Amino acid sequence: MKNKTKLWLIFGPVICAVLLLMGILSLPWERTFSKGSLFQAAASQTTTVFKGKAMRQKAYKQGYVPFYGSSELSRFDNMHPTVLATKYHRSYTPFLLGGPGSQSLAQYLGMQEAPSKKAVVIISPQWFTPQGQNPDAFTLYYSPLHASDFILNAKDTEADRYAARRLLQMPSVKSEHVIHHALLEIAAGVGISKMERYYLRWRRQIYSTEDKFFTSLQLRDRLPKIEQQGAKLPDTYSYEGLKKASEKEAKKDTKGNRFGIRTSFYKKRLNAKLLKKLKGSQKKFNYVESPEYSDFELLLNQFAKDKTQVLFIIPPVNAKWQKYTGLSQKMYDTATTKIKHQLISQGFDNIYDLSKDGKKKYFMEDTIHLGWNGWLAVDQAVKPFMEQKYAEPEYAINDYYLTKTWREKKKLSTVALTNKDVLAKLKK
Repeated sequence: MKNKTKLWLIFGPVICAVLLLMGILSLPWERTFSKGSLFQAAASQTTTVFKGKAMRQKAYKQGYVPFYGSSELSRFDNMHPTVLATKYHRSYTPFLLGGPGSQSLAQYLGMQEAPSKKAVVIISPQWFTPQGQNPDAFTLYYSPLHASDFILNAKDTEADRYAARRLLQMPSVKSEHVIHHALLEIAAGVGISKMERYYLRWRRQIYSTEDKFFTSLQLRDRLPKIEQQGAKLPDTYSYEGLKKASEKEAKKDTKGNRFGIRTSFYKKRLNAKLLKKLKGSQKKFNYVESPEYSDFELLLNQFAKDKTQVLFIIPPVNAKWQKYTGLSQKMYDTATTKIKHQLISQGFDNIYDLSKDGKKKYFMEDTIHLGWNGWLAVDQAVKPFMEQKYAEPEYAINDYYLTKTWREKKKLSTVALTNKDVLAKLKK
C-alpha cells in the first residue's frame, strides 16, 4: 500500500469530519430556549453567557431587562434585584451581565446586535482608574462573535474609530488575524475589504451557531439560591417589611468585624497581616482622570442608537473602609460629579446617586459592594423605573466625551446638574 494511501486512511476521516462539522456550523440554525434555561442564563453570570448573543436576544423579547455591572451583581442576598423580581412576580426579570473586571469596553462590545427597550447600569467609580480596563480582565469577556458584529456594523464615525483603537490595545483581539486587521482599518477610517467582510460574515455564522448550541449547556443554576433567599421575605411586598427582613439578615451576617461587612468576607479576605498593609493604602487613588470615561461614552452611544431607556445607579464605598484606607471623599465626589455631568448633558437623566450613603448601616456587603439595605435602596429606583411605560428617549450624543481633554479633565464648571441645556454647551 502506497504511503499516500496509508496517510489518507489515517487522516482522511478526520479531515472529512472537520469539513463536515464546519459545513454544519456554517448553516443558519434556529434554536428555541426553554423558560427555565432563559432564567438560568439571566441569573448565571457565566462568561459563556456574557460572550454569547442568542440567549440575550431571546430573553429581552420575553420581559428580561439587562442589568449591566460587575462583581456586585454576584452578591445574592435577600434584597438582590433578581430575588425581589422573582419573589414578587414582577413584569421583568433582571438579566445579569458582568462579573469581576467587566467594565464599559467589555460591556459595549457585548451589546452589539442585542438591543433592549430598558436597561439598568450599576456604575462602579472604581472602574475609572488611570489605567482603565484591565487587559487581562477584558480577555475573560472578549468574544469574537461580538467583535465580528462590531466590525460588520462599523461606520466611519468618531465613536467607532475610538472603539477600534481601544480594542486594539487589548491583547485578546490579536488572536485572530482578520479581526485584528479589520480593527486597524476601522481605526484608520478605512473600510474593510469585500473579502474581509465575506470572511467575517462566514465566521460570524459559525460563532453564532456555536453560541446557540453550546451556551445553554454551560449555565449555572442559581434558582435554589434565589428561592432560598426569597423565602426569607414577606409574602406581600412592602418597604417596611423588606427593611425588617433585610436588617434581620444583615445583623446575623455581619457579626465580629469593625467594618460592618459580611463576616465570611472579613475572615477570608481581610486577615490581620493584610489589614495592616492596606491601612492608608488608597490615599493617592484617582478616579477623576481615566480612559474609562471615553469607554463609558461608547456605552452611552450604543444606548442612544438602540433607543434604550436607562437607569444609572452610582454606589458608595463602605465609609468605615474608606476612612481606614484613606480614600479621598473629595476625589470620589468629583468623579461622581464628572460621571453625572457626562450623563445629564447628553440626556441620560435617570440617575440614582447613592455615592454618599456609605455610612448607612447594612448598606454595603463588603468594602465596595452593595448588600442588604443597599440593594433595597436600589429597588426604590428600579421598581418605579420598570413600572413606567416605555417612551422613546431623546439623547444628544457629544463626541467631546471621547477626547483626551475630557478624560483628563480635573475641574468641572459649577453648574446645576439638572440644567441639561447649559451642560450640553459646556466643553471646558
